[in-house]
Amino acid sequence: MFAALTISSIDAAIVVAYLVAVTLMGIWIGRDNKDVSDYLLGDRSLPWWAVLGSIVATETSTATFLSVPGIAFAKDGNFSFLQLAFGYVIGRILVSIWLLPLYFKGQLFTAYEVLHKRFGGLTQKTASLIFLVTRNLGDSLRLFLTAIVVKQVTGLSLTASIIIVGASTVAYTFVGGMKAVVWSDCLQFVIYVGGGIASLFLIIHMLPGGWTQFTEFAASQQKFRLMDYSLDPSKAYTIWAGIIGGAMLTMGTHGTDQMMVQRYLCIGSQKGASKALISSGFVVLAQFALFLMVGVALAAFYDFRGTASELKKNEEFITFIVNEMPPGMVGFTIAAVFSAAMSTLSSSLNSSAGAVVSDFLHNAGTPEHQIRMTRWMTLFFGILQIVLAIIFVSISLDRLIVDQVLAVAGFSSGILVGVFTLGVTTRRVGQISAMCGMMAGTVVLCYVKFFTAIAWPWYTLIGAVITIVCGLLVSLMLDKPTTDAQTEAT
Repeated sequence: MFAALTISSIDAAIVVAYLVAVTLMGIWIGRDNKDVSDYLLGDRSLPWWAVLGSIVATETSTATFLSVPGIAFAKDGNFSFLQLAFGYVIGRILVSIWLLPLYFKGQLFTAYEVLHKRFGGLTQKTASLIFLVTRNLGDSLRLFLTAIVVKQVTGLSLTASIIIVGASTVAYTFVGGMKAVVWSDCLQFVIYVGGGIASLFLIIHMLPGGWTQFTEFAASQQKFRLMDYSLDPSKAYTIWAGIIGGAMLTMGTHGTDQMMVQRYLCIGSQKGASKALISSGFVVLAQFALFLMVGVALAAFYDFRGTASELKKNEEFITFIVNEMPPGMVGFTIAAVFSAAMSTLSSSLNSSAGAVVSDFLHNAGTPEHQIRMTRWMTLFFGILQIVLAIIFVSISLDRLIVDQVLAVAGFSSGILVGVFTLGVTTRRVGQISAMCGMMAGTVVLCYVKFFTAIAWPWYTLIGAVITIVCGLLVSLMLDKPTTDAQTEAT
């Protein structure tokens, strides 16, 4: 299982030192957790800027670190991907205005407790279950993709790569809880952004003409082209898909996904949460711009070499890391790949454990029992994701299938935006109507995904609209409008 390493001993030492350091740091930070509020929410006392770093690190996976450069690297690639980030900023502002006030009413632990208050326990549990299934399926696939990268760089087997990344993440998340997750995320954010910046300067330095050659190549190939006003719904990177689809997607991922909502509740104040959330949108925009710049630099480098056409799609950056980077730099960049993966996985484990304990077990038992149960659920989901990732290895799941499954796993954002909208904006819709809307949204999204050419940024909007419309139509037959007093009582 453990094949011989293909990287230098210096690089291997850097990677091992990183894994040991981040694991020990997480364990040390979370050593004083006393109850479930400490473990899941950092005692609601974490600084907003640390949560900002955690938000950005959590939504940045290995795929982001390695695949976004490939978008700008492609023959007709440019900066049009940034149009999505414009929508991400808008979506965060809408979440801050519309949903954050709901989460800071009372002492909530999960986003789905809001649905319990409005519709009832069945809707809460259904929404939480959707989150648990899609989150753990999606993140086990992300672990699998990370293992592919680690295998390419180090020579380790896929199974060994999965176990190393998964076990390291589980260790500090199990012991440290949310404090360990947030502060480790901040460290990992610094490492992978530092890796991106260092890679950019190294690539440009390796060009014979340096910065001048880089800018001249980018201008001649229109690599810095940003805006696309096409109305074609099959194109993912247009201003309309970016602003509308990106905003709707962010309302789902950052407004109704427990993994993000849990972070806002760690801050303890709505003002601080709003500051972290909105600021993170601009940081993500800058981060995407950095990775796209790396892609343009790679395109200039391999164009000069005359070997651009020989590279596999989405493997341009990893090819450069393996074949061109000097010793020491390789280890640092691999640590950046680990950072991007571990920040997402640790957040997934902690939020999944929190969802089970709060939404299904309702924080039952003594504080000691609650924190013990939360830790065991963290371990359970960690093992589950590792096992699923290894199963994907055994069935030889390829990248194309993974991309398809990840797209389906992302359906939850539209469904949850729809049901939250029904709960917040209407008094008529009851629990059965809301459930019917969620089922209809899921069916329609499956059809859109597998039988149409509509681009993925529109999925959240479609899912939300179908959920809302079907929920309202069913409510006209089944439900009666409630009064303000009844709404408050639900």
